[in-house]
Amino acid sequence: MDLIDLSTRRGSTEDFEDFLRRLCARLGVDYASYATINPVSGAVQGYATYGEAWKRHYMDQRLHLIDPTLHKPALSIAPVDWSRFDRDAQFRKVFDAARDFGVASQGITVPIRGPWGDRGLLSVTAAMSDHDWRLLTRQMVGDLQMAAVHMHDAVMRSGLLLPQMALPQLSAREREVLQWVAAGKNQQDVGDILGISIRTVEVHLRSAREKLGALTTVQAVGRAVAMGLIHPR
Repeated sequence: MDLIDLSTRRGSTEDFEDFLRRLCARLGVDYASYATINPVSGAVQGYATYGEAWKRHYMDQRLHLIDPTLHKPALSIAPVDWSRFDRDAQFRKVFDAARDFGVASQGITVPIRGPWGDRGLLSVTAAMSDHDWRLLTRQMVGDLQMAAVHMHDAVMRSGLLLPQMALPQLSAREREVLQWVAAGKNQQDVGDILGISIRTVEVHLRSAREKLGALTTVQAVGRAVAMGLIHPR
């Protein structure tokens, strides 16, 4: 499994590292990182605001192979606080070294599941007391989840990762339903327009959300528009 620093690649449509730096400033954390595991090659790819010395050490020692912040949250659908990790030999190997580079073992990772089978992980960390960290986590988790979706979708749209993967296959009815929702219609309106029951509308929306890897209908609409699957007027 390779580790690729995407900041060294050309062709990005956004300054993703700058987004992470601004996110740190807004949330009041020390560092942020984004990683995705390529479902085709298995490579870990991403961006981070950590210092160059720590990033070099991390890559040279191939710590991504044992890093619990990558492997544990990838199996979850909910944010994972790092306090939940076992303090085993792998954890100590990563975080004993991290401490020497000024990186705390206090953090949280938000997993994102995308429509191509891709998975994204947005992590933030800060050195502070357990009490202050719990308070900060409660305050920022909503913003962090929205930032994770934005970051992952933006990286995927950039074409840096998976240009070879096919778009999700929405049915004609699923596209119709999403188009009308994107136009501002509620489920009852959509049902009346298409001559179907509100329950059938919800069935199509649920199917579309699953295919697009979206947690909400709003997120599904946004992804469908970004992928060119629907073109609402």
